[in-house]
Amino acid sequence: MTTTDEQIHSRAEFERAEAHTAHNYHPLPVVVAHAEGAWMTDVDGRRFLDLLAGYSALNFGHGHPSLLAAAHSQLDQLTLTSRAFVHDRFADFTAALAELCGKDLVLPMNTGAEAVETAIKVARKWGYEVKGVPADTAEIIVMSGNFHGRTTTIVGFSDDPDARDGFGPFTPGFVTVPYGDLAALEAAITPRTVAVLVEPIQGEGGVVIPPEGYLRGVRELCTQHQVLFAADEIQAGLGRTGTTFACDHEDVVPDLYVLGKALGGGIVPVSAVVADRDVLGVLKPGQHGSTFGGNPLACAVGLTVVELLRTGEFQARATDLGVLLRSRLEALVGHGVVGVRTRGLWAGVDIDPAIGTGREVCEALMARGVLAKDTHGSTIRLAPPLVVSPEDLSWGLDQLADVVGASA
Repeated sequence: MTTTDEQIHSRAEFERAEAHTAHNYHPLPVVVAHAEGAWMTDVDGRRFLDLLAGYSALNFGHGHPSLLAAAHSQLDQLTLTSRAFVHDRFADFTAALAELCGKDLVLPMNTGAEAVETAIKVARKWGYEVKGVPADTAEIIVMSGNFHGRTTTIVGFSDDPDARDGFGPFTPGFVTVPYGDLAALEAAITPRTVAVLVEPIQGEGGVVIPPEGYLRGVRELCTQHQVLFAADEIQAGLGRTGTTFACDHEDVVPDLYVLGKALGGGIVPVSAVVADRDVLGVLKPGQHGSTFGGNPLACAVGLTVVELLRTGEFQARATDLGVLLRSRLEALVGHGVVGVRTRGLWAGVDIDPAIGTGREVCEALMARGVLAKDTHGSTIRLAPPLVVSPEDLSWGLDQLADVVGASA
């Protein structure tokens, strides 16, 4: 992207930010100052259509009025007590989220990685106390191509060298099998297996969708072998795929829902593990916690997120707009695009290497006023806010078509 006189402020702010941060990210050179709905505006006043939505953290768009109102109101009342005390927003949030999931109990945390770590601890403790696995021998089966966060435990069972290399030694107790392969999963289950941790759709992997029936098969194997099914719905859940949870596409109910991102409405980090009493009930006071987990501000925003999802409006929008997204993207296959995977308003687009890398395509889109994110070299991910209009989505896809066509 060529820097013009009108972009000097953006360039200066970008360089200033880069000067005093650890370089664990490689952001596009845009400096956002304001956002509303599906649009963001940079420090120079240029507008960009957001086709990433904070990796699904902004499912309801930037500055949704109901979410802002909940946050503003709560800021004037109470923001933090720690879990040493109970506050007046806690019961409403946990009850509503439990009802949405069809489960008994909620354990609120902050980030997605914290929720995954919570699910791991719960599964191990359940395995020892309920299933009777010998102490310190529990195994959790995970999938190739997974992404569950960046703690040292989690990256230890990643097969992404960028996430894993240089951070060992790693926590034992994880067994990796190919994603989507039920036979390999069944072969890996032993009497020591306490859980299967799986993304119903692998977001970071490039919106990888498993074969039809895979999630039902996981559910059946877990039930048959007395193993917990832990579904990481952090990116896929809460309306993104056209249903409340991605597992709903196969009418599957996991033992543990692992939630995050959109649960905080793009305002505060909110995550949770949701399960029945016979699972989450294994935790006793002092065995797990978080100073900020379930704080009043998080609960006020999270409750409003649940209320928005109860209407079904956003699930329907993801379904309807997903038809448009899929048809437009599939038309690009063979024309600068070599593969497309969509589910609801979520897509992985494999760029023809002859066109350029995913990063280069995202830079070209940025120059045209569209923001997206690459992954694994040649793939870009599209996850527009669910509030995006059909006209704006079509315009954004026009820009993608022009980029891959004009570069051919």
